[in-house]
Amino acid sequence: MHVQLNTNNHVHGSADLADRIRTEVEDSLSRFGEQITRVEVHVSDVNGSTKSGIDIKCTIEARLAGLQPIAVTDQSTNVDDAVTGALKKLERSLDSTTGRLGHVKGRTSFGGDQEI
Repeated sequence: MHVQLNTNNHVHGSADLADRIRTEVEDSLSRFGEQITRVEVHVSDVNGSTKSGIDIKCTIEARLAGLQPIAVTDQSTNVDDAVTGALKKLERSLDSTTGRLGHVKGRTSFGGDQEI
């Protein structure tokens, strides 16, 4: 899984921040294995230089093999909480999407001893 971090000019995208986010993304999404080919994390300060309220926005886009990308957004007062919140939303969305892939409407399940 390739993880890419993008920040706007109001969020300092240091190597330490990139490593922390990459580790958190990989830990949170590791159970999806090779289904996820790429994850883009966008962190921005929506209020710019004004420091008040919930102003850090994190958008995460996951690209699944053979499917449309899934994107989620969360906002918080700091980068770590915004990333964590967005990852929780992404996990729920991925669970829903990958769960639907295994479900075929109208399919009948047969036991092992029954003849068809």
